[in-house]
Amino acid sequence: MIYFVEDDENIRELVVYTLGSVGMEATGFPTPEAFWTAMDEALPTLVLLDIMLPGEDGLSILKKLRDNKATKKLPVIILTAKAAEYDKVKGFDLGADDYVPKPFGMMELVARIKAVLRRSDDKSSAEDKYEIGPLTVSPEKHKVKVNGEKVTLTYKEFEMLCYLLENRDMVLSRDQILNHVWGYSFDGESRTVDVHIRTLRQKLGEAGYLITTIRGVGYKLGEDLS
Repeated sequence: MIYFVEDDENIRELVVYTLGSVGMEATGFPTPEAFWTAMDEALPTLVLLDIMLPGEDGLSILKKLRDNKATKKLPVIILTAKAAEYDKVKGFDLGADDYVPKPFGMMELVARIKAVLRRSDDKSSAEDKYEIGPLTVSPEKHKVKVNGEKVTLTYKEFEMLCYLLENRDMVLSRDQILNHVWGYSFDGESRTVDVHIRTLRQKLGEAGYLITTIRGVGYKLGEDLS
């Protein structure tokens, strides 16, 4: 799935239609708010970002994606009418994988997307992945499988799972998980962690048993259930 953030309806619909016609599933979002809501539902394989957006510009979105471990390696292509060299340099400095100035040809855009996805796959193939029991997680590819079947997680669930895997067999407190996944500024309660853990276990199905509740402390992930 490709996410496209663009406030111009005509461009948004044309790009989504073109990508669909060549077998690339895509969804367009008119605002950053709509994009972040979708990110909390499921992670895409690539993001197309316009720079000039209402409320929050594309470079700010890019920075947030790169600052978060769950989306640090998520392929991002900047699409913008801005031709200033500063914006291009800034985009690359923040970690954009490619930069396509408007106006652009649809087939050129498709070719650029394929090239970025190819590079991402080549890079990811050499990356480590976690395998424990029936669970397989590829952090760089943002893929989760249980017994070979794909599992779709939200943005927060994926980050939480990776955090537990990074600290395998270690007990993490609710505060540690809350601070790592939501940030110190998140004005929530530890119950937020419990709710997300419960949902994560349900989605993992047969692998849900790997996440153990340590009464009065927090959670750990591992096959040692003692």
